[in-house]
Amino acid sequence: MEQALLAHERQQPLPKTADPNVQIAGNFAPVPEHPVHHSLPVVGKIPACIDGVYLRNGANPFYQPQAGHHFFDGDGMVHAVKISGGSASYACRFTETNRLAQERALGRPMFPKAIGELHGHNGIARLILFYARALFGLVDHRNGMGVANAGLVYFNGRLLAMSEDDIPYHVRVTPSGDLKTVGRFDFDGQLMSTMIAHPKIDPEPKELSAPSYDVVRKPYLKFFRFSPDGKKSPDVEIPLEKPTMMHDFAITENFVVIPDQQVVFKLEEMIRGGSPVVYEKDKVSRFGILRKDAADGKEIVWVDCPETFCFHLWNAWEEPETEEVVVIGSCMTPADSIFNECDENLKSVLSEIRLDLKTGKARRRPIIRGVSEEVNLEAGMVNRNLLGRKTRYAFLAIAEPWPKVSGFAKIDLETGEVKKFLYGDHKYGGEPFFLPLAPKAKAKAKEDDGYIFAFVHDEAAWESELIIVNASTLELEASIKLPSRVPYGFHGTFMESEELRNQL
Repeated sequence: MEQALLAHERQQPLPKTADPNVQIAGNFAPVPEHPVHHSLPVVGKIPACIDGVYLRNGANPFYQPQAGHHFFDGDGMVHAVKISGGSASYACRFTETNRLAQERALGRPMFPKAIGELHGHNGIARLILFYARALFGLVDHRNGMGVANAGLVYFNGRLLAMSEDDIPYHVRVTPSGDLKTVGRFDFDGQLMSTMIAHPKIDPEPKELSAPSYDVVRKPYLKFFRFSPDGKKSPDVEIPLEKPTMMHDFAITENFVVIPDQQVVFKLEEMIRGGSPVVYEKDKVSRFGILRKDAADGKEIVWVDCPETFCFHLWNAWEEPETEEVVVIGSCMTPADSIFNECDENLKSVLSEIRLDLKTGKARRRPIIRGVSEEVNLEAGMVNRNLLGRKTRYAFLAIAEPWPKVSGFAKIDLETGEVKKFLYGDHKYGGEPFFLPLAPKAKAKAKEDDGYIFAFVHDEAAWESELIIVNASTLELEASIKLPSRVPYGFHGTFMESEELRNQL
């Protein structure tokens, strides 16, 4: 049956969003694991205050795709650069998910790919085949089907790798700088559902918040928190009539901000031969404002914000004097262009969205005001010590030419001023990660005092490096030359040396 299915699929033209010849071409292509390589060459000088490990997640298919494949479908691989005393090491390892372990043991891909394969009648046939194999014990999906390829967060002594189709995986950084998967982590039996790949850690009181969505059954969306010592709150069910695609959300000091936008899941579209991820043009996008300590999802306040789709939200804060919640995000058009082929060029506009809790209305404006300065901004962050509080700066990837990243921008959220750091001819990277100054210096630090980390690949020389840029001046401090190619990927984090020592 599988061979007949493959033969039929290969006769059908694939959209660019599911064509492996497009999705994993060039430096989007996977790499093998690399054991720890110490004493890497450094050009410039690594700032003495940097002591720990920079980690970045990404999609890296272990097996060559047999049919449709989207970049988001690849197996999770974490890249780690450990820095201490001005010296650096590098390693990269697959996160040993349940699905990858089974596929390695069987010697072939067996689990369906959520975006690249599950569309149309072929997608239905793949699901039937997969669950038939599960029925006969050939595969086991009961312990998760996720790829853990998107987010990374260090919380309560554990580094967690995650994707929104599963619960997180616990990954440990060894003293030598290598990576070891400990296993699937359900917070000691407390987490019974998936959670999205962008949980938020409140800088005070250092609790972790996250939504979880379900595309099959109600409740389609719920919210929960974990205390600093890992105790989970009860689920708060958020009433939705249809399952919505939600990759990110935001927090303020007192609220959680939930986007309910125009990209939704309609599994019935597969029966009609289409993709289950659909842009619903008649739906009105909105944001829900819910107190973090709410016991009932019906307490949520919805504010309509028409024609708004933010794949990522960079920050949010409260302005009590106007009773508004301010949200900073990149508004993307066409909204479903990441998932479905479209002739229109993608635009990602950094925007300020003001949600008025008194009137229930929203105002949206582009932050960058000069037409000559307009640029696609996708992937990045604000100072994580100020998450949920008013921030002045954001550090975001310049996503041009899409889907590549030619540099990063430092944006003044008050004035709209843009300062760019470009990687150079034939050089591209990914998310810029902002590391605030070391803890001893934070008391006297300014918001932009710190360093930007970014993996950069030279497509002419076919070499990769990790660059460290002074975030205040945008001057290059150091370039760490890497022993192997680092593919373009997703999101990262930094673990301080003390956190490395305190891992569980």
